[in-house]
Amino acid sequence: MVIYGVSFDVIGKQPIVLLKTLEGNRFLPIWIGHPEAAAILIKLQGTRLPRPMTHDLLTSIIDQFDAEIARITVTELKESTFYATLTLMKDGAEIDVDSRPSDALALAVRTDAPIFAADDLVNENAIEFEREVDDTEEIVESFRDFLESVTPDDFRHVEGLVADEEEDEGLDDDEDDEEIDGELS
Repeated sequence: MVIYGVSFDVIGKQPIVLLKTLEGNRFLPIWIGHPEAAAILIKLQGTRLPRPMTHDLLTSIIDQFDAEIARITVTELKESTFYATLTLMKDGAEIDVDSRPSDALALAVRTDAPIFAADDLVNENAIEFEREVDDTEEIVESFRDFLESVTPDDFRHVEGLVADEEEDEGLDDDEDDEEIDGELS
């Protein structure tokens, strides 16, 4: 997967990362929080800050321990939340660390770590365009059309069942900010 871009949900004003499969023309929309969107955009745009952001700090800590980020993998979608694993390489051994996909993406753009996702996750949640589109504006416009008719609730299917409203009421503000996070392979 590659990060295709960051946009905003016109309805909910929530940032969305668009991930694109390396082969084919499939995109995975990931609703993320504003701080994570800023962390991703700052790095993608090559903006230099006078002091390190949290993801820069974490990257420095990983480096200080002579480890590296081997890859990030989005593993599943459960109760409207994507889950990811950050795989570190240290002394020839792989160490898997649970991560929010948005944080994993912010680290991936800083380290050029490859982005993967479970095939089932991609097959069930990606949006596929019929033809290859090279024009970013055309993709964004098509995606905006899609966003006008979709909500994060559309991604709340767990084994074919829609999550109960009671579960939705149990979300705290941090979970609302993330609504849906994920990446593609």
